Order: sequence, then structure tokens, then C-alpha cells
Amino acid sequence: MRPNNDLRIDSESLNPSKKALMQFVKFGMVGISNTVISYAVYAVLVFFGCPYLIANLVAFVVSVLNSFYWNNRYVFTLESGQTRSMWRALVKTFASYSVTGLFLSSGLLWFWIDACGVSEYVAPIINLLVTVPLNFLLNKFWAFKAK
Repeated sequence: MRPNNDLRIDSESLNPSKKALMQFVKFGMVGISNTVISYAVYAVLVFFGCPYLIANLVAFVVSVLNSFYWNNRYVFTLESGQTRSMWRALVKTFASYSVTGLFLSSGLLWFWIDACGVSEYVAPIINLLVTVPLNFLLNKFWAFKAK
């Protein structure tokens, strides 16, 4: 048997419920790192005077590219016999994150900051309660769906 040096678990040997749990755990790990990167980009830009909606847009682009790379490489891996168009998956990833990570997030930011008076630094954290579950579902069942 050939050694596996890339930390991947052989998903074909897991039963479906364990496979789904492992996928969710991996998605969570990627999501946590992605959230930290996205928030750091947003906070740094706001700190240096960038308007919060522009900062959110830049953080969005950085976070989608980061998320796509790790979700494709680590979370939604292909099993033998499955295929996926990387370009199509990237476009779908941008589209799905546009719904949750850009449009919904921007609308929620406006609501929390301008309508409710929540801090520009706290509002993105509150948004995670809505956007994270939606991102997982859109990625799993649409963007990274295998053929």
C-alpha cells in the first residue's frame, strides 16, 4: 500500500454518515481560516479609512479565492470515476458566495451598522450566523457537485 502524505482520509473507505461528518468538519476548518483571513482584510482596510462596503468587497474576493482553493483541494474532493470542471466550480463558487458573502452580507452590514448602530467591527461577526450555513449548503450541493 502506498503511503498517503497529504493528510487526506480515504473517503471511499468511510460509511456515508462518517464521510458526511468528516466533510463537515473539514469545511468548518477551512471556514474558520477563511473567516479569519476575510475579517483581517476587512478590518485592516476599515482601519486605514476604507469605506466598510468597499472593504467588504475586497475581503469577499480574497475569501472566495481562498475558500475555492481549500474546498476544492481538501473538502469536496473527487472520488474515483468522478469529474468536475474547475472553471465551472470557480464560477459557481463566486456565484454562491456572491449571494451570501457579498449581497446578503452587505445588506446585513448596512442593517447592523446603519440601522442598529452596531460597531463596524462586530457586524461581520454577527453575519456569520446566517452566511456560514448557507455557504456550506451552496458549496456542497451546487458549486462542488461531482458528475
